[in-house]
Amino acid sequence: MDIATIAGLVGAFTLIIIAMVLGGSPLAFVDIPSVLIVLGGTFAVTMSCFSLPEMFGAGKIIAKAMFKHGQSPVDAANRVLELADMARKQGLLNIQSMIEELEGEPFLHKGLMMVVDGTPGEEVEKIMRQDIQATASRHTQSTSILRKAAEVSPAMGLIGTLVGLVQMLGNLDDPSTIGPSMAIALLTTFYGAVLANVVFSPLASKLERNSAEELLTRSVYLLGTSSISRQENPRRLETQINTVLPPAKRVQFFD
Repeated sequence: MDIATIAGLVGAFTLIIIAMVLGGSPLAFVDIPSVLIVLGGTFAVTMSCFSLPEMFGAGKIIAKAMFKHGQSPVDAANRVLELADMARKQGLLNIQSMIEELEGEPFLHKGLMMVVDGTPGEEVEKIMRQDIQATASRHTQSTSILRKAAEVSPAMGLIGTLVGLVQMLGNLDDPSTIGPSMAIALLTTFYGAVLANVVFSPLASKLERNSAEELLTRSVYLLGTSSISRQENPRRLETQINTVLPPAKRVQFFD
């Protein structure tokens, strides 16, 4: 579980709820028509921009970003350097038992299994690069869905506000309708702002951050797999890995 994401979302909603309670009855902020306009409208408009498989696929990636944190680039670098060092000393076939323990890292496991099975290094590298590009494309698409939802929800709030104002102005002769109409007018804007700025935009930023780290980790795995397939000196691999890692995360495995 990504504690920062959960803590941030829970903290933001907690502060909003506390402000509601301190200012009066929190039930005053509950209005079913406003919820239907903003939530239902945001989902419908966003879905019209993408296909259903893309929407459901984005849901899985967003859940993964919130609740599952992958291998860090530094840990990935140390892992592939350890494998490269053992493959250099013991031979590639003798580390197959270690490769079988990498099922938690399917990208690295798949690449090394292709190497062990005798797949040419150029083909292994090509397949892994295509996998990285496909992953980046899926993450970009999911981020686009969140950004679109963050763009649409305030607009749906504004539409709800106009609906409420029209209802109110059309029934000024009946004072009993003014309250419900004003609730729709104000709460839809409130719901839209909360969804856009507390939910969708932060999740999109977190997904972009996690995607960049995952792609960096996969790049490290690609370098390691290619080096092992060519049976290069692991010290050379360490130099290559440090060229793609940020300065603060560079490794010194052999020092």
